[in-house]
Amino acid sequence: MEKFRLAVFNTQPPHLYFGGVERRIMETTKRLQNHTDISIYSGTKAGFKEPIIIDGVSVVPYYSTDMLFPLDNWFFNKSLSKKASAIDADVYEAHAVSGYGFLRALKSHGVKKPFIHTVHGVLADEYEQAKNIGYGSFRGRIANQFMRRLARLEEETAQNATLIVTISRYSLQKMQEHYGVDQAKVRIVPNGVDVEKFKPAESVKAVKEQFGLGEEPCVLFVGSLIPRKGLPFLVEAAKEVVKKEKSTRFLIVGEGPFKNQLLNLLSVANLSANFRFLGNVKEDTLAALYNCADVFALPSIQEGQGIVLLEAQASAKPVVAFDVGGVNEALQNKETGLLVKRGSSEELASALLKLLSDKALREKMGANGRKFVVENFTWDICAQKMLNVYQEAMAFSMKHLLL
Repeated sequence: MEKFRLAVFNTQPPHLYFGGVERRIMETTKRLQNHTDISIYSGTKAGFKEPIIIDGVSVVPYYSTDMLFPLDNWFFNKSLSKKASAIDADVYEAHAVSGYGFLRALKSHGVKKPFIHTVHGVLADEYEQAKNIGYGSFRGRIANQFMRRLARLEEETAQNATLIVTISRYSLQKMQEHYGVDQAKVRIVPNGVDVEKFKPAESVKAVKEQFGLGEEPCVLFVGSLIPRKGLPFLVEAAKEVVKKEKSTRFLIVGEGPFKNQLLNLLSVANLSANFRFLGNVKEDTLAALYNCADVFALPSIQEGQGIVLLEAQASAKPVVAFDVGGVNEALQNKETGLLVKRGSSEELASALLKLLSDKALREKMGANGRKFVVENFTWDICAQKMLNVYQEAMAFSMKHLLL
């Protein structure tokens, strides 16, 4: 079968950023080389100025500024809309709010090619959750107002897309609730994980030494340092954990605007010595860090799915998380980890202590988690499902053109 042409839009260059969206783009596109010629269009961020080919996929810069979200996103969409005629493909896919400018341009020129809108966490839901958190800094309130505006743009794109892809039943529910989308045009395609890269290690002693770790209990968090990731709840839980086991180490992987506030919280709680902030790390290092941990913790108060939960389970680590969003679709409660009440630091602490004190339980849940992910959440599975969506969208558009 002749290859079709796919154009993918994302504000952040997926080869230079390591969020869930970026990993999904890179992992799925490199697995579809036999079926499609792919070009990824992304913003000029992190020094990305010249086109590059990665794993057979073209990554092309479009001007966005290197400023923080959402200004980068606005400029990127403006660039796309001005040069839309230069991007010719058989099917287009935009992640989150990275393609509303292009879709508007297509409509204005009367182009009726298939357009897929991939929604990860529903921005309207994220806005509502952030509004209710109570992290009322001036900067936080301004950021949330931007989020409200972006949610309207996400709704516009969803309403006008040929098909919508989302990552969980929870996200589908929230799109229906906030955007009123027709469920008939939504396809659920969960994120995945590279189970050959994220897997149990035979020995972790050398890796632990590299990060200055010994035999002390270790809890790992991976994610952006932003309010919805709920790290203040982890700090509160840590107070109780450290009372029982003073040497417990909390490793924090990721960067974000909430870091200074977290450092202040830790200083006040006299927990600074128990926490290590490692910043953003390369994927190989991240895989090693999962193996250093005894337990993985995700205290998010809103989450569409959570790739990090899949990575932790693929690494045979038990997970503890708040029972929110699509989290309960990404793990099996009491089988691969423990779900606790949203916002309850007490339950979070109790779950962490339960696992930290029971090696046999950790090993049992870790083995269950590895099996669960291998059977349900690999990138190969995700890529095949996305290929089906692309082909369906093209068939749908062709049918309507012939009517």
